[in-house]
Amino acid sequence: MAASFATLLHVLFLVWFLPATFSLSFFFFKAESISNVSCNEKDKQALLTLKRGLTDHGHVLSSWSDHKDCCIWDGVFCDKKIGRVTELNLNYSRLGGEISGSLLQLEHLNYLDLSNNDFNCTPIPTFLGSMFSLTHLNLSGANFSGLIPHQLGNLSSLRYLSLGSNSDLYVDNLRWMSGLSAIQYLDLSSADLHREVDWLQIMSKFPSLSELYLQNCQLDSLNPSLGFVNFTSLRVLFLFDNHFNHEIPNWFSNLSTSLLWLCLYNSSLKGHIPPSIFNLEKLVFLDLALNYLNGPIPLSIGNLSHMRSLYLDQNQLNGTIPKGLWLLSNLETLYVGQNSLTGTVDERHFRKLSKLKNLFMSEAGLLFNVNSNWVPPFQLDYASMSSIKIGPNFPLWLKSQKSLSFLDMSMSGISGKAPGWFWNWTSNMTFINLSNNRIECDVSDIFLSSTVKVLNIANNSFYGPISTFLCQKKIRKNKLEILDASNNLLSGELSHCWKYWQSLIHLNLGSNNLVGRITYSMGALVNLQSLRLQNNSICGDIPSSLKKCSNLSLIDMGDNHLSIIPLWIGEMTNLIVLRLRSSEFKGYIPQQICQFSSLRILDLANNSLSGSIPSCLKNISAMALPDSNVISFSSMPYICPYIYVSYVENVQLVPKGKEMEYKENLKLVRLIDLSSNNLSGSIPAEISDLSELRFLNLSQNHLMGKIPEKIGSMKELESVDLSRNNLSGKIPPSMSNLTFLSLLELSYNNLSGRIPSSTQLQSFDAFRYIGNPQLCGDPLPKNCTIEEQSLNISPIGSVKDDSKNSNFYIGVGVGFTTGFWAICGALFFNRTWRHAYFRFANEIKDWIYVAAMIKMNSLEKLRAYLGK
Repeated sequence: MAASFATLLHVLFLVWFLPATFSLSFFFFKAESISNVSCNEKDKQALLTLKRGLTDHGHVLSSWSDHKDCCIWDGVFCDKKIGRVTELNLNYSRLGGEISGSLLQLEHLNYLDLSNNDFNCTPIPTFLGSMFSLTHLNLSGANFSGLIPHQLGNLSSLRYLSLGSNSDLYVDNLRWMSGLSAIQYLDLSSADLHREVDWLQIMSKFPSLSELYLQNCQLDSLNPSLGFVNFTSLRVLFLFDNHFNHEIPNWFSNLSTSLLWLCLYNSSLKGHIPPSIFNLEKLVFLDLALNYLNGPIPLSIGNLSHMRSLYLDQNQLNGTIPKGLWLLSNLETLYVGQNSLTGTVDERHFRKLSKLKNLFMSEAGLLFNVNSNWVPPFQLDYASMSSIKIGPNFPLWLKSQKSLSFLDMSMSGISGKAPGWFWNWTSNMTFINLSNNRIECDVSDIFLSSTVKVLNIANNSFYGPISTFLCQKKIRKNKLEILDASNNLLSGELSHCWKYWQSLIHLNLGSNNLVGRITYSMGALVNLQSLRLQNNSICGDIPSSLKKCSNLSLIDMGDNHLSIIPLWIGEMTNLIVLRLRSSEFKGYIPQQICQFSSLRILDLANNSLSGSIPSCLKNISAMALPDSNVISFSSMPYICPYIYVSYVENVQLVPKGKEMEYKENLKLVRLIDLSSNNLSGSIPAEISDLSELRFLNLSQNHLMGKIPEKIGSMKELESVDLSRNNLSGKIPPSMSNLTFLSLLELSYNNLSGRIPSSTQLQSFDAFRYIGNPQLCGDPLPKNCTIEEQSLNISPIGSVKDDSKNSNFYIGVGVGFTTGFWAICGALFFNRTWRHAYFRFANEIKDWIYVAAMIKMNSLEKLRAYLGK
C-alpha cells in the first residue's frame, strides 16, 4: 500500500506542480468597471463570431452580448487606453466546438488561454501561427490531437507555450521551433516526440528558456555521448515518464547553475547515480525515483544544501545512507524507501532535519533505532515506515507529532499493547496502517476521529466485540472509506449500526471470531465495493438488503455457516469476484448467477450444492470474450490535498489444487471452482464458450456423460480438474490444443480409449489418469493394442468319497454360502454400498497395476542401462 501511495504521490504532486508554476488564472466573475475607452467594434464582432462556433456547457459566454461593452465580458480583458482586446482567458470553462479564425482580427491579442476545455480530439488550428502579437498561448488539457502545426514556429514573440496533457498530439520534427526565439516556458508533455532524435540539441538553443516540461513524450535517449548541453537559463527540467534505458549522462552536471528543479522519475534509467549531478548546488527539487539505479548514494549529495525535496525511492540503491544527506537542513521531503539500503538510523541522523515534513522509508532494509524518550526536532505530516525494523516497543516518539495525518508502520515488528494515548492522539489522522504487527488492543478503546479515511489493523491481536467499536456514539460522524480488521481476535455478532458507516468502500472483517447473522442494516453501505466476511462463524441467510449495495464488485463469505445462494444475487451486476466456498450452502446453483457479465472468479467449492451446472454460464462475457480493459481491484480514496492511497484486495483461491493468495495479480484470474459438491447431470457443452477461462475445477461431484467435445477451444486454460466423477467416453481430441495446460486431473472416472497425443497431455504423470480402467496410451503403461492372452485354467481334480471329510466340506460350503450372500446380498440390495465397493476395487486394482508397471518399466530401463 505504501509503495502504491509513493508512486501516486509523485505523479499527483507533479500534476499539481505544473499548473502551479504558470500563472493560474481561474475564472472569476469580472465586475463591471468604468474604462476610458469602450470595446473596439471590430474586436466585439470577432468575439461574437468565435462564440457562435463554440459549445458553452458552462454558460461562461452568457455575458457575451451585443448590447454590452465587450471589455466587461467574462474572460475578456482590454487595453483601457485604446479599447482593444489584449487577453482572452477561457480556461476551465467547459467549452468545445470549433475555434473560429475570427481570432485573427484581434490584432492586439497577446494572451490566449483555452486550457482545460474539451475540443473533442480536433487538431490545433493552424491559423494560430499567424497571431503574431501572441506572447502567451496555453492549450494544455483541452483534448486536442494530431500533428502540432509547424506554423506555431512563426510566433517569434511567444514567451509562453503550453500544449501539454492533450490526448494524442505528436510531431514529425521539431525544426520549426527554431523560430521561437523568445520562448521562456515550454510544455509539450504527453506529446509524442520520439520521431525527433535531435530534440535535445534543438531545445538547448533557446537562450531564454527557463522552464521545460517534456514528461511522457516517448523519448528514448538523453544522448549520453554529448559532453555539453547549453541550457544557460534553465531553472526547471521535467523529463519523467520516458524510456531512456541508459545511465544518467554526465552532461547533467554542466547544466545551468541556476537549475532548481530536476525530475527524471520513472524513466528507465540504469547504473550508478553520477556524483557530478550533485554539483547542481542550487537544486531544491530532485526526483530520481522509480528507475533501475543501483550502487550507493554518492557522498557528494551533501553539496545540495538548498535541497527541499529529494526522491530516491523505488530503485536498487544499496549501502548505507551517507552522512552528507543528514546534513541537508532544508529538507522537507525525503524519500529513500524501496531500496536495498543497510544500516541503522537513529536520533542523531535527524538532528539537522528540523524542517522535515514527509518521510518515506518503507521497505528500505533499514533498522530504525531511537531511544524511548526521543523527541524529534521535526513535525511530520506524512510518515511511511512499513517493513523496516521499529519494534518491539511501540514508538513513543509519535506522541510528539501533532500535525501527522498519514502513518504507515505496517510489518514493523511492533508488539505488545497499544498505549492509552494513541487513539486520542490520532484526532488529526486521515490514514492509519498498523497491519501485520503483534499489537494488542481492545477495540472498545479505539477512538476513531471523523477525519480518518483509512484504518488498517489487519493481522494483529485486536480483540473484543465488534459491535462495541461500530456502535460508539463518538464515531457516528466518521468518513471512513477503508476498514481492514481481518485476522484478529474480534468477536460477537455483526452490529446493527452500519448506517453510521455509509462512506465505507472496502470492508474486511475476515478471519475473526464473529458469530450470528449478517444484519439487514448492512444494506446501508451503498458505496461498498468489496465485502469480506470470510473465515468466521457467521450463519443464516444472506440478507436481501445487500441488493442496495449495487457497487459491490467483490464478495467473499467463504468458510462460514450459511444456507442458500439467494436468487436476487443476480441483481449485483457489477460483481467481479464471488467467493462462497466452504460455507455449507445447500440447494441449487441459481440460474441468476449467469447475469454476472463482469464475473471473473466464481468459487462455490466445498459446499453441499446439488442439481446441474447451469448451461447459461456461457453468458458470463468476462470469461468468454477478450477484455482490453484492465480491471483494478484497488481503490484510491482521497486522503488530503494531493494525497491518494491505493488499497489492493487479496483473495485466497485454489487454482491448481493448492491455496494461494492473489493480490495485484488478481486481475489476471478467470476461475470457476465448483468442486466438492453434490452436482449431477452432465458438464454443459456451452461451458466451452468460456474461451478466456484459465482455471476450471469440477472435481468430486456426481457428474456423468462426456467431457465437452469443444473443450479444446478454451485455449487459455491452465488448469482442468474433472477427477472423481462418473464421466465416460473418450478424452476429446481437442484437448491436445490446450497448450497452456500445466495441471490436468481426470482420475477416477469411467473414461475409455486412447489418450490423445500432444505435448501437454503426455507430460502429466500417469496418476493424473488413474481410476479409468478402459483408458490407455502414453503416459499410462497400458498399451492400446488388445492382445488375446491364454488363460491358465487349472483342472479340477476329483474328490475322494471320504466320509471323514464330508462334514468338513459341507461346513465349508455352508460357510461360503452364508458369507457370500451376507456380502453380495448387501451389495446387491444397497446401491450406494455397491458403487462404493466396485469403485474401491477398481481403484485398488488400477493403483496396483500402474504402480507395478511403472516399477517394471524402471527395472527394464535399469537392466538396459546395465546391459550397455
